Amino acid sequence: MWKATRALVATEGFGARLLALQDSDGQWAGGSFMPVDFAGLTAGRMQPWTATTWTLNSRREWGLDEAVLRKRRTPELLAENSRWDYNGLPYWAGEVDACVNAWTVANGLWLGADVRGIVDWFLEHQLEDGGWNCEWINGAERSSFHSTLNSLKGLLAHDVATGGSTETRAARCLGENFLLQRSLFRRLSTGEPVAPWVDSFAYPSRWRYRTRTTRRPDGTWLQNGVMTGRVWFEVDAPGRRQVPA
Repeated sequence: MWKATRALVATEGFGARLLALQDSDGQWAGGSFMPVDFAGLTAGRMQPWTATTWTLNSRREWGLDEAVLRKRRTPELLAENSRWDYNGLPYWAGEVDACVNAWTVANGLWLGADVRGIVDWFLEHQLEDGGWNCEWINGAERSSFHSTLNSLKGLLAHDVATGGSTETRAARCLGENFLLQRSLFRRLSTGEPVAPWVDSFAYPSRWRYRTRTTRRPDGTWLQNGVMTGRVWFEVDAPGRRQVPA
């Protein structure tokens, strides 16, 4: 039964709509992380969420059978045609951002691409406190909650798919300890939340670090913190949203 339901992701609803938007070169919106027509961030403007990486994240999270994209030669086409915005690096080789690399590991494993080089990158760029920070290239020496969580998700996807190695399991353990020592969302120094939005609840969550929200007496949660930015189409179902105080 679940296989029949999963097959519908490619032929009905949001899944079919997103699949139809794929470019002939294997990408979405003509770019790896940003659309080909993206002119840069300006004050008050949020980044778009339509390019290849964000779209692959959605396809994977929605349960699309990877065979659909493999039949389209998506992994090969991305290897041939897609380059990162940073220095034009090859798509499946990853780039310098921990979060980007984590998503690429998960998507690559899903599609059968060779992402072993990116996994090695995580082992080489783990910081002394046990986590990762996307700003390491700009001199950051302390780990970021969000970068660490995404890195752990990428490494976990690798270990689940391949069985992992002593090195990847050890790296995950250090990263998990970094988060656990901080109760997942609190500063080690003061015990305060790392940011006012760590307890918000929304989908898609995009780049924000989210850990929890307050459950209502009826067992439901209110959505809050919907992120702006260009999307192919809205995917969130209508519902009640938390109104900021």
